[in-house]
Amino acid sequence: MDVLPRNQTKILIRATNWLGDAVMSLPAIRAVRDAFPGAHLTVLARPSVADLYARERTIDGVMLYTGGRRQAAAGLRREGFDCAILLPNSFDAALLAWMARIPRRIGYSRDGRGLLLTEPIPPPEPGEIPRHERFYYLELLRRAGIIHEYPPCAEIRLDGRTAGTELVVGVSPGAAYGDAKRWLPERFAETAVTVARVHGASVALFGSAAERPLCEWIGDAIRAAGVPVRNFAGKTTLGQFIDLAAACRMFLTNDSGAMHIASALGVPTVTVFGATDDTTTGPTGAWARIVREPVECAPCLLRACPIDHRCMTRVTAARVAEVALRLWDESAC
Repeated sequence: MDVLPRNQTKILIRATNWLGDAVMSLPAIRAVRDAFPGAHLTVLARPSVADLYARERTIDGVMLYTGGRRQAAAGLRREGFDCAILLPNSFDAALLAWMARIPRRIGYSRDGRGLLLTEPIPPPEPGEIPRHERFYYLELLRRAGIIHEYPPCAEIRLDGRTAGTELVVGVSPGAAYGDAKRWLPERFAETAVTVARVHGASVALFGSAAERPLCEWIGDAIRAAGVPVRNFAGKTTLGQFIDLAAACRMFLTNDSGAMHIASALGVPTVTVFGATDDTTTGPTGAWARIVREPVECAPCLLRACPIDHRCMTRVTAARVAEVALRLWDESAC
């Protein structure tokens, strides 16, 4: 298959819609930049993840996907893109690129969209590629002939501002995918109090606006234990959250977008996993640790547990605190 010209090319990358997926796609975006150093690289992203891409130095511009599909397609058509690389599997992503009349449209041939792509790429079968999701995006580039092999260092990394000297334990107790991914709020509170007391730290709570009551409940429990706490849930932009997370000394979380952000920033991160599979969507940073209970029904990948949520209820606060305190010491070396 013919490859794109290496210079003077306008490339559009259609971003994923979920924050965690967006973080895991960064190695692929950087691989596109390495393959086309002279190209103009634009990412089309939903507002919910745009701040992540806006701080990525390998990208020349970010376009917001807002409004209707026709309006978005007209805006893309005016830009005159030579090629679209579609990271999401959705039919909508391919239809939008087709409506924008982008001459080359590269993506996995899934969800009945093959006829909308000029280069429909067969998706990998289970076991064909490494399990972690970041390789799914890199494999699209390899099969399309954009790269010949995976980058020697396909780590996921992110830059954030770390001003301030206060020791802070970050806590993100929510998860957008569903309740099955959420550890018990009282155990988040207990773990945060234990870690903060040992090191004389304060606690910062993070989440969406919908998760603010959950964080407020946890904050009340932490405050009652005499530990300083602030609730940032629903009060920050994504960019502000990234910088606040970068300033944390430790991060406690479920499998969530916040987990991927904290880990990519190099913040020591402890994640409680249950319903989801840490080998495919887990954090990859050197200071990331997973705590999970090996139960027969996990990972089930369900949004809500149909039985007793044993994958989460059997993970004790003492166990997570032990992992966190050990990681704190290890990361101080």
